Amino acid sequence: MKKETYAYPSTMARMKAEYKIFILAFVFIVIADSIGQIQVPLGPGTLILFPIFYSLIMGVISGPEVLKIFNKKEVKAASKLVIVAICPFIAKLGINAGASLEVILSAGPALVLQEIGNLGTIFLALPFALLLGLKREAIGATHSINRESNLALITDMFGPDSPETRGSLSIYVVGGMVGTIYFGFMTTMVAALHIFHPYALGMASGVGAGILMASATASLALIYPNMAAELSALASTSETISGITGIYVAIFVGIPLTKKLYQLLEPPIARLRREPSEVLESRKKEMDAKENNAKSREER
Repeated sequence: MKKETYAYPSTMARMKAEYKIFILAFVFIVIADSIGQIQVPLGPGTLILFPIFYSLIMGVISGPEVLKIFNKKEVKAASKLVIVAICPFIAKLGINAGASLEVILSAGPALVLQEIGNLGTIFLALPFALLLGLKREAIGATHSINRESNLALITDMFGPDSPETRGSLSIYVVGGMVGTIYFGFMTTMVAALHIFHPYALGMASGVGAGILMASATASLALIYPNMAAELSALASTSETISGITGIYVAIFVGIPLTKKLYQLLEPPIARLRREPSEVLESRKKEMDAKENNAKSREER
Protein backbone atom coordinates (compact mmCIF):
# COMPACT_ATOMS: atom_id res chain seq x y z
CA MET A 1 0.00 0.00 0.00
CA LYS A 2 1.41 3.33 -1.07
CA LYS A 3 1.91 5.75 1.79
CA GLU A 4 0.32 9.15 1.19
CA THR A 5 2.24 12.30 1.97
CA TYR A 6 0.71 15.55 3.09
CA ALA A 7 2.11 19.01 2.51
CA TYR A 8 1.11 21.61 5.04
CA PRO A 9 -0.77 24.63 3.67
CA SER A 10 2.02 27.02 4.69
CA THR A 11 4.58 24.97 2.76
CA MET A 12 2.32 24.78 -0.30
CA ALA A 13 1.67 28.54 -0.14
CA ARG A 14 5.40 29.24 0.10
CA MET A 15 6.16 27.00 -2.89
CA LYS A 16 3.39 28.67 -4.89
CA ALA A 17 4.82 32.11 -4.07
CA GLU A 18 8.34 31.03 -5.05
CA TYR A 19 7.19 29.57 -8.38
CA LYS A 20 5.37 32.82 -9.11
CA ILE A 21 8.57 34.75 -8.35
CA PHE A 22 10.68 32.47 -10.59
CA ILE A 23 8.25 32.68 -13.52
CA LEU A 24 7.83 36.46 -13.43
CA ALA A 25 11.55 36.98 -12.88
CA PHE A 26 12.21 34.95 -16.05
CA VAL A 27 9.63 37.06 -17.93
CA PHE A 28 11.31 40.26 -16.72
CA ILE A 29 14.72 38.96 -17.84
CA VAL A 30 13.42 38.11 -21.33
CA ILE A 31 11.83 41.55 -21.71
CA ALA A 32 14.91 43.38 -20.41
CA ASP A 33 17.29 41.38 -22.61
CA SER A 34 15.09 42.10 -25.64
CA ILE A 35 15.38 45.84 -25.00
CA GLY A 36 19.19 45.66 -24.68
CA GLN A 37 21.46 48.61 -23.97
CA ILE A 38 20.24 52.15 -24.53
CA GLN A 39 22.84 54.91 -24.92
CA VAL A 40 21.80 58.50 -24.31
CA PRO A 41 24.38 61.23 -25.16
CA LEU A 42 24.40 63.89 -22.47
CA GLY A 43 26.92 66.70 -22.95
CA PRO A 44 30.45 65.29 -22.97
CA GLY A 45 29.18 62.13 -21.23
CA THR A 46 26.91 59.26 -22.15
CA LEU A 47 24.16 57.61 -20.11
CA ILE A 48 24.04 53.85 -20.66
CA LEU A 49 20.99 51.89 -19.53
CA PHE A 50 21.62 48.16 -19.07
CA PRO A 51 19.07 45.30 -19.04
CA ILE A 52 19.47 44.86 -15.27
CA PHE A 53 18.08 48.38 -14.86
CA TYR A 54 14.87 47.48 -16.69
CA SER A 55 14.54 44.23 -14.74
CA LEU A 56 14.84 46.00 -11.40
CA ILE A 57 12.34 48.69 -12.45
CA MET A 58 9.82 46.02 -13.49
CA GLY A 59 10.37 44.26 -10.17
CA VAL A 60 9.82 47.49 -8.21
CA ILE A 61 6.59 48.48 -9.96
CA SER A 62 5.19 44.93 -9.65
CA GLY A 63 5.39 45.15 -5.84
CA PRO A 64 2.55 45.73 -3.37
CA GLU A 65 2.98 49.53 -3.43
CA VAL A 66 2.33 49.95 -7.19
CA LEU A 67 0.81 47.25 -9.42
CA LYS A 68 0.35 44.77 -6.53
CA ILE A 69 1.33 41.76 -8.64
CA PHE A 70 3.31 40.58 -5.62
CA ASN A 71 2.02 40.83 -2.05
CA LYS A 72 4.15 41.50 1.03
CA LYS A 73 4.59 37.80 1.83
CA GLU A 74 5.91 37.14 -1.68
CA VAL A 75 8.25 40.13 -1.41
CA LYS A 76 9.62 38.74 1.85
CA ALA A 77 10.10 35.33 0.20
CA ALA A 78 11.90 36.96 -2.74
CA SER A 79 14.38 38.71 -0.44
CA LYS A 80 15.58 35.33 0.85
CA LEU A 81 15.95 33.98 -2.68
CA VAL A 82 18.42 36.71 -3.72
CA ILE A 83 21.35 34.97 -2.05
CA VAL A 84 20.37 31.70 -3.78
CA ALA A 85 20.23 33.41 -7.16
CA ILE A 86 23.68 35.00 -6.85
CA CYS A 87 25.43 31.87 -5.54
CA PRO A 88 26.49 30.76 -9.06
CA PHE A 89 28.02 34.19 -9.65
CA ILE A 90 29.85 34.03 -6.32
CA ALA A 91 31.19 30.58 -7.27
CA LYS A 92 32.35 32.04 -10.59
CA LEU A 93 34.22 34.77 -8.69
CA GLY A 94 35.99 32.10 -6.66
CA ILE A 95 36.95 30.15 -9.80
CA ASN A 96 38.27 33.31 -11.46
CA ALA A 97 40.21 34.16 -8.32
CA GLY A 98 41.88 30.77 -8.24
CA ALA A 99 42.78 31.02 -11.90
CA SER A 100 44.19 34.53 -11.46
CA LEU A 101 46.49 33.99 -8.47
CA GLU A 102 49.58 34.71 -10.57
CA VAL A 103 48.05 37.98 -11.77
CA ILE A 104 47.16 38.96 -8.21
CA LEU A 105 50.64 38.23 -6.88
CA SER A 106 52.29 40.15 -9.69
CA ALA A 107 49.94 43.15 -9.45
CA GLY A 108 51.25 46.43 -8.16
CA PRO A 109 50.24 48.00 -4.84
CA ALA A 110 47.76 50.34 -6.55
CA LEU A 111 45.64 47.36 -7.59
CA VAL A 112 46.08 45.33 -4.41
CA LEU A 113 45.36 48.17 -1.98
CA GLN A 114 42.64 49.99 -3.92
CA GLU A 115 39.89 48.34 -1.86
CA ILE A 116 41.13 50.22 1.24
CA GLY A 117 39.85 53.41 -0.40
CA ASN A 118 36.26 52.20 -0.06
CA LEU A 119 36.55 52.41 3.73
CA GLY A 120 36.49 56.19 3.62
CA THR A 121 32.87 56.18 2.48
CA ILE A 122 31.81 54.61 5.81
CA PHE A 123 32.54 57.85 7.68
CA LEU A 124 30.23 59.75 5.31
CA ALA A 125 27.52 57.17 4.62
CA LEU A 126 26.87 55.87 8.15
CA PRO A 127 25.92 59.24 9.74
CA PHE A 128 23.62 60.00 6.80
CA ALA A 129 21.97 56.57 7.11
CA LEU A 130 21.35 57.15 10.83
CA LEU A 131 19.98 60.63 10.17
CA LEU A 132 17.55 59.11 7.66
CA GLY A 133 16.23 56.79 10.37
CA LEU A 134 18.08 53.53 9.69
CA LYS A 135 19.21 51.55 12.71
CA ARG A 136 21.15 48.28 12.44
CA GLU A 137 20.29 48.31 8.73
CA ALA A 138 22.95 51.01 8.42
CA ILE A 139 25.69 48.50 9.29
CA GLY A 140 24.88 46.32 6.30
CA ALA A 141 24.13 49.26 4.04
CA THR A 142 27.29 51.30 4.58
CA HIS A 143 30.14 48.83 5.26
CA SER A 144 30.98 48.53 1.53
CA ILE A 145 29.55 49.05 -1.96
CA ASN A 146 27.32 46.01 -1.24
CA ARG A 147 27.59 43.84 -4.29
CA GLU A 148 27.17 40.07 -4.58
CA SER A 149 30.04 38.94 -2.37
CA ASN A 150 29.26 41.56 0.29
CA LEU A 151 25.60 40.60 0.38
CA ALA A 152 26.57 36.95 0.78
CA LEU A 153 28.99 37.85 3.58
CA ILE A 154 26.44 39.92 5.52
CA THR A 155 23.81 37.20 5.09
CA ASP A 156 26.23 34.59 6.41
CA MET A 157 27.37 36.71 9.39
CA PHE A 158 24.02 38.13 10.54
CA GLY A 159 21.38 35.82 9.01
CA PRO A 160 18.92 36.32 6.11
CA ASP A 161 16.21 37.92 8.30
CA SER A 162 18.52 40.36 10.12
CA PRO A 163 18.29 44.16 9.82
CA GLU A 164 21.92 44.18 8.59
CA THR A 165 20.99 41.93 5.66
CA ARG A 166 17.96 44.08 4.81
CA GLY A 167 20.22 47.12 4.68
CA SER A 168 22.77 45.34 2.49
CA LEU A 169 20.05 44.03 0.16
CA SER A 170 18.53 47.50 -0.19
CA ILE A 171 21.83 49.02 -1.30
CA TYR A 172 22.43 46.03 -3.60
CA VAL A 173 19.14 46.74 -5.39
CA VAL A 174 19.59 50.52 -5.47
CA GLY A 175 23.17 50.06 -6.69
CA GLY A 176 21.94 47.91 -9.55
CA MET A 177 19.51 50.59 -10.68
CA VAL A 178 21.37 53.82 -9.97
CA GLY A 179 24.96 52.55 -9.95
CA THR A 180 24.99 51.37 -13.55
CA ILE A 181 23.78 54.74 -14.81
CA TYR A 182 26.08 56.68 -12.49
CA PHE A 183 29.21 54.66 -13.30
CA GLY A 184 28.70 54.86 -17.05
CA PHE A 185 28.02 58.59 -16.99
CA MET A 186 30.79 59.37 -14.48
CA THR A 187 33.33 57.45 -16.57
CA THR A 188 32.58 59.43 -19.71
CA MET A 189 32.66 62.71 -17.79
CA VAL A 190 36.04 61.95 -16.17
CA ALA A 191 37.48 60.72 -19.49
CA ALA A 192 36.38 63.97 -21.13
CA LEU A 193 38.60 65.92 -18.72
CA HIS A 194 41.73 64.15 -20.12
CA ILE A 195 43.36 64.13 -16.67
CA PHE A 196 43.87 60.37 -16.27
CA HIS A 197 45.40 57.85 -18.63
CA PRO A 198 42.83 55.44 -20.15
CA TYR A 199 44.59 52.53 -18.41
CA ALA A 200 44.03 54.23 -15.05
CA LEU A 201 40.34 54.58 -15.88
CA GLY A 202 40.23 50.90 -16.85
CA MET A 203 41.74 49.85 -13.51
CA ALA A 204 39.36 52.17 -11.64
CA SER A 205 36.39 50.45 -13.30
CA GLY A 206 36.95 47.25 -11.30
CA VAL A 207 35.49 48.06 -7.89
CA GLY A 208 34.20 44.58 -7.01
CA ALA A 209 30.85 44.84 -8.81
CA GLY A 210 30.44 43.11 -12.16
CA ILE A 211 27.55 45.22 -13.45
CA LEU A 212 29.25 48.48 -12.48
CA MET A 213 32.46 47.36 -14.19
CA ALA A 214 30.50 46.47 -17.33
CA SER A 215 28.87 49.88 -17.36
CA ALA A 216 32.18 51.71 -16.97
CA THR A 217 34.12 49.63 -19.50
CA ALA A 218 31.32 49.92 -22.06
CA SER A 219 31.57 53.69 -21.79
CA LEU A 220 35.37 53.57 -22.09
CA ALA A 221 35.13 51.33 -25.15
CA LEU A 222 33.04 53.98 -26.87
CA ILE A 223 35.59 56.70 -26.07
CA TYR A 224 38.75 54.62 -26.76
CA PRO A 225 37.68 51.97 -29.31
CA ASN A 226 41.30 51.15 -30.25
CA MET A 227 42.12 50.32 -26.61
CA ALA A 228 38.92 48.43 -25.76
CA ALA A 229 40.65 45.05 -25.31
CA GLU A 230 43.37 46.42 -23.02
CA LEU A 231 40.90 48.41 -20.95
CA SER A 232 38.66 45.37 -20.54
CA ALA A 233 41.61 43.24 -19.40
CA LEU A 234 42.71 45.84 -16.85
CA ALA A 235 39.17 46.24 -15.56
CA SER A 236 38.73 42.46 -15.25
CA THR A 237 42.00 42.09 -13.34
CA SER A 238 41.07 44.96 -11.04
CA GLU A 239 37.61 43.44 -10.59
CA THR A 240 39.04 40.07 -9.60
CA ILE A 241 41.48 41.58 -7.11
CA SER A 242 38.80 43.87 -5.66
CA GLY A 243 36.46 40.92 -5.24
CA ILE A 244 39.09 38.97 -3.29
CA THR A 245 40.59 41.74 -1.20
CA GLY A 246 37.18 43.29 -0.65
CA ILE A 247 35.95 40.28 1.31
CA TYR A 248 38.91 40.32 3.69
CA VAL A 249 38.80 44.10 4.06
CA ALA A 250 35.09 43.86 4.91
CA ILE A 251 35.59 41.02 7.40
CA PHE A 252 38.57 42.42 9.27
CA VAL A 253 38.13 46.18 8.83
CA GLY A 254 34.89 47.32 7.19
CA ILE A 255 32.28 45.54 9.32
CA PRO A 256 34.09 45.99 12.68
CA LEU A 257 34.65 49.68 11.89
CA THR A 258 31.01 50.18 10.90
CA LYS A 259 29.76 48.41 14.03
CA LYS A 260 32.02 50.53 16.25
CA LEU A 261 30.93 53.77 14.62
CA TYR A 262 27.31 52.66 14.93
CA GLN A 263 27.77 52.15 18.68
CA LEU A 264 29.24 55.66 18.98
CA LEU A 265 26.95 57.62 16.64
CA GLU A 266 23.55 55.97 17.06
CA PRO A 267 22.74 57.32 20.59
CA PRO A 268 23.40 61.03 19.86
CA ILE A 269 21.68 60.87 16.45
CA ALA A 270 18.70 59.09 18.05
CA ARG A 271 18.46 61.95 20.57
CA LEU A 272 18.66 64.43 17.70
CA ARG A 273 15.78 62.62 15.97
CA ARG A 274 13.91 62.40 19.30
CA GLU A 275 13.53 58.64 19.15
CA PRO A 276 14.63 55.70 21.34
CA SER A 277 18.23 54.55 20.98
CA GLU A 278 18.66 50.88 20.06
CA VAL A 279 22.20 50.90 21.38
CA LEU A 280 21.23 52.29 24.80
CA GLU A 281 18.25 49.95 25.07
CA SER A 282 20.45 46.99 24.21
CA ARG A 283 23.00 48.03 26.83
CA LYS A 284 20.24 48.40 29.42
CA LYS A 285 18.95 44.90 28.67
CA GLU A 286 22.45 43.50 29.03
CA MET A 287 22.90 45.25 32.38
CA ASP A 288 19.52 44.00 33.61
CA ALA A 289 20.42 40.47 32.53
CA LYS A 290 23.73 40.66 34.40
CA GLU A 291 22.00 41.97 37.55
CA ASN A 292 19.41 39.20 37.40
CA ASN A 293 22.14 36.58 37.00
CA ALA A 294 24.04 38.06 39.94
CA LYS A 295 20.91 38.03 42.14
CA SER A 296 20.13 34.44 41.22
CA ARG A 297 23.67 33.41 42.15
CA GLU A 298 23.41 35.19 45.52
CA GLU A 299 20.12 33.47 46.27
CA ARG A 300 21.72 30.10 45.61
